[in-house]
Amino acid sequence: MGWLPVALLAVPLLGALGLVVLPHVLRPVLRAYGLVLSGVTLALAALLVAAFDYGRPASPQFELDVPWIPGLGLRLHLGIDGVSLPLVALTALLTFLCFGYLSWGRARAGEFQRARPRALVFTLLVLEVGMIGTFLALDLLLFFVFFEIVLVPMYFLIGIWGGEGRRAASIKFILYTLLGSVVMLLGLLLVWAQTGTLDIEALAAAHGSGMARSVQIIAFVAIGIGLAVKTPMWPLHTWLPDAHTEAPTTGSVLLAGVLLKMGTYGFARIAIPVLPEGALAVAPWLGAFAVVGIVYGALACLAQRDLKRMIAYSSVGHMGFVLLGFATLTPTGINGALFANVAHGLITGLLFFLAGAIKDRYHTADMTALGGGLLATLPRLGSVLTFAAIASLGLPGLAGFWGEMLALLGAFQPADGLPRGLFLTYMVIGGLGAVLTAAYFLVMLSRVTHGRPPPLLAEHRDVRPYELLAWTPLVALILLFGLWPGLLLSLTTPAVHTLLGALP
Repeated sequence: MGWLPVALLAVPLLGALGLVVLPHVLRPVLRAYGLVLSGVTLALAALLVAAFDYGRPASPQFELDVPWIPGLGLRLHLGIDGVSLPLVALTALLTFLCFGYLSWGRARAGEFQRARPRALVFTLLVLEVGMIGTFLALDLLLFFVFFEIVLVPMYFLIGIWGGEGRRAASIKFILYTLLGSVVMLLGLLLVWAQTGTLDIEALAAAHGSGMARSVQIIAFVAIGIGLAVKTPMWPLHTWLPDAHTEAPTTGSVLLAGVLLKMGTYGFARIAIPVLPEGALAVAPWLGAFAVVGIVYGALACLAQRDLKRMIAYSSVGHMGFVLLGFATLTPTGINGALFANVAHGLITGLLFFLAGAIKDRYHTADMTALGGGLLATLPRLGSVLTFAAIASLGLPGLAGFWGEMLALLGAFQPADGLPRGLFLTYMVIGGLGAVLTAAYFLVMLSRVTHGRPPPLLAEHRDVRPYELLAWTPLVALILLFGLWPGLLLSLTTPAVHTLLGALP
């Protein structure tokens, strides 16, 4: 079934091309066009999940390996394993839910037709191609191409359909990510020059052979900088709060739910297995930046008044736990990082949907201006917001708990060759960050959901049917993975052991 990865890319790509070739023919069905195409893509992702051989999750499956540019020896190499499968499914799900939000919600309000609908659907479909392609690519150059494809549609998504400060936010986003990508490309080319291949499978199996330790360190730093900008890692995070604050709801959901995962996925797929000695040398520094990001993100959240900006800064802290898990170079820590990747996509995607719903109703995301009392006036919306907040702060039994716990546990006993005392310090600082995470979410709930509501709040409607349909899958998966973490860990554990075979 090697056609499945191609189909996952072909459906949104052909859909986007159809909007260019047949714009007038498709206009009457434009409202449902993106929803149907993203639904087909989600169905293909579900088929991929159903047909996946769970007995060998460490081996790439549904592989396609054909010549791409024969003159340069470049190949179109796609495949999927236990690390990439959850992220492909997450991408397809969130994209479908975003199209549902646009088709059902915005069309009802008449805003869909006023917001350049054809361009918006085209932008989201191209974005989906880049996101899914990044997780399917098994060639370094192909990975880089898909990694970069997402920048242009996200730039326009923020710059055209964003808030009042959209232009500055979109320019900052594109400049940061492009500069990081240039540095990453230099690292990838260095690997190619040293090994003579771009095949990720072959490079991971070689375990860094053919590359001197100094070369591996330089390549790891270069590739790591490009990935860290997209993650984002402190102090390369400053584009994120503005991008999230100004982006439309769909842009914020996909940015937090998928685009940030592309950076962390690159550490698991490329940087650690291909450059093991470089990873071992840089891991203490990676851990240091991670824990600073955890604490910084939490303190920044405590200082925010804007709900969307607070959720954006929370992503800096949550991605810090992911990077800390990778820095431990242990199966426990990396499993925690991969679990936290998926959990963050579900939880923060839900939080941005909720923040968008609140802003749509009250035309502000300022927590002070909202006045509180959401549970009293809009109990369903307030309840879902409370659920998402306690999931994000890491309450046991919900998906947000396992990733953070495993990352801290990995820091308790890092890989051989790493200074255990230093990583114990990181574990303590990370634990403090987890406490601060609980603090800022509880402060947010006290400001928004509790207290005496202003009279105007009672005039707004509670959760609408299309919102319930968009949020329910996310709530169900947060509960499922929180109560049954083995569903994800059984996928990632064998693949992680294969990746870590590269380490001394």
